[in-house]
Amino acid sequence: MQNEAAEPTAKGIIPTIRQSFGDLFRWQIRTEIIEENEYGETTVRYEWQNPPPLVNPISLFAQLSASNWLFFVVGFIAWTADAFDFHALSIQTVKLAKYYKTNNSKITEAITLTLLLRSVGAAFFGLAGDKYGRKWPMVVNMIVLGLLQIATIYTVTFNQFLAVRSLFGLFMGGVYGNAVAMALENCPVNARGLMSGIMQQGYSFGYVLAACANLGVGGATETWKTVFWIAAGISIAVGLIRCCFPESKQFIEARKAGKKAKAPSAFWAETKQMLRLEWKMCIYCIILMTWFNFYSHTSQDSYTTFMLQGKELNNPQASRASILMKTGACVGGCVIGYLSQWVGRRRAMVGAALISAVLIPAWILPQGERSLSASGFFMQFFVQGAWGVIPIHLNELSPPAFRSSFPGLTYQIGNMISSPSAQIVNEISEMVKVTAPSGNRVKAYGPVMGIATAIIALGIAVTAAVGPEKRGRRFETARVAGMVAPSDVESNGVAEKTSIEHDEMDEKKDQKV
Repeated sequence: MQNEAAEPTAKGIIPTIRQSFGDLFRWQIRTEIIEENEYGETTVRYEWQNPPPLVNPISLFAQLSASNWLFFVVGFIAWTADAFDFHALSIQTVKLAKYYKTNNSKITEAITLTLLLRSVGAAFFGLAGDKYGRKWPMVVNMIVLGLLQIATIYTVTFNQFLAVRSLFGLFMGGVYGNAVAMALENCPVNARGLMSGIMQQGYSFGYVLAACANLGVGGATETWKTVFWIAAGISIAVGLIRCCFPESKQFIEARKAGKKAKAPSAFWAETKQMLRLEWKMCIYCIILMTWFNFYSHTSQDSYTTFMLQGKELNNPQASRASILMKTGACVGGCVIGYLSQWVGRRRAMVGAALISAVLIPAWILPQGERSLSASGFFMQFFVQGAWGVIPIHLNELSPPAFRSSFPGLTYQIGNMISSPSAQIVNEISEMVKVTAPSGNRVKAYGPVMGIATAIIALGIAVTAAVGPEKRGRRFETARVAGMVAPSDVESNGVAEKTSIEHDEMDEKKDQKV
C-alpha cells in the first residue's frame, strides 16, 4: 500500500516555521522521494513515512566495525579531555578566587574569555579539518591545550591568568567540530542517534573526571594546580595517541574521489558559496546553539559554587554531589540521544527541555548532600539529554562537505554569544542575598540559576519546535570541499560542478526508491 502523499518542503522562513511546528505533532516523517524512469528523467514527490522502529542498542553497537569504533573512541576521548580542561577551572572557582585574592565573579571572567574566543578557534581549525583532514588539526589542538594548562599553573598575577586562559580558548574551540565529525561520520545511519548521545557526554564525563580530581586533591587553595597538571597530562596524551592512528576513512575516500581536479582556491570559494546558500540554516543553528550553551553553562558552571556557598556544603560533599549530577548527565545524554532516532531529533529536545523546566524547584530548593545529589542527577539527565541530540542534529543539518567546520563553528559562535553566562550568574548572585537554613545570609545562586534556566529551557523548546530536521540524512558519499570528481572536469581543466552541487545530487540519489 502506498504511503499518504505529503506537501513539499516549505520554502521561506515563515512557511518553514508553520510546517515544522505542524510536523512536530505528526508521528510520521515527511520524506522526499526521488524517482527515475528508464530514460534517466527524475521526478520528485513527498510522502509520509513511519519512523524506523526502535532497535536494540546492542545490535546498533554491533553494526560498527573496528575502525568505526576506533574513530569514535578517539573523538570521544578528545572531547572528554577538552571538557576536563575547561571544568578544571569552573569547579575550582572558590579556590582560584582565594589564590588570586579576588572574588568569584572576577574568576568567571576567565570562563567568559575562554568561551568568547572559542569561536575563532572553531573557525580556523574547523576549516582546516575540512580541507586537510581530522587528524593533524586535532593533534595540534590537544598538545597546545596541555601546554597552556601548564602555563596557567605558572601565572603569578590575575592579569597573566586571564591572558593565558584567553589563548586557551582559541585552541579549545577547534576540538569539538573535528572530534564530532571524526566520531560520527562513519557510523551507520540508524546508529547515529545513540552514538551522538554517547559522544556528547564526553563533555559530562570530562566534568565527572575533573570533579573526581578535585575531590581527590582536597579543598586547600594550592591544590587547584594539581588538577591543572592532571588536565595537561590528559590533553597531551590524547594528542600523542591521535598521532598513532590514521586519518578518517571517510575523509580519505572523499579526497580520493576528487583528487584529479583541485581548482586553486576552490575550498574558500565553496566556503563562501556555502555561506551564501545556507545563511538561513547557519543563523538558525547559531540561535539554537546559543540557547543550548546558555542552558549548560547557566545550570552547571556555578553549581559547585552554589553548593559550597549557597547550601553551605564542604568541598568533599560538593564534589560528590557534582559527580552524581554529571553521572545523570551522562546517562540522560545517551538515553535521549538514542530515543531521538525513533521519536525524532526535535521531539527529543523539546520534551527534555520542558521536563527540565518542571524539575527546577526540586533542583534548587532541597538541603543536604543527598537531596542535592538526587535532584541534580535528574535535572542534568534532561539537560544533557537534550544536548545528546545536538551532535547528530548539527551534522544532519550541515552541508555535507562542511561537517567539520559547520557544527563546530555554529556551536562555538553560540558559545561566544553565551560566554558571559557564568559571569552573569555570579554577578547577580553576589548582589542578592537569601537566608540559608543555618540563618546565615548567603549569595542567591539558587534563585538566579533557577529563573535563568527556566527561561532558557522554554527558549530551546520554542526554537527546536519551529526549526528544520533532517533525521536519517545520508552523507557518506560527500566530497571534500574544494574537490571535484574527475568526470566533472572539462578538457580545459575547469570543473563543471562544485562538491556542494555534487552532494545535493548524490543525496537525492540516496533517497531514491
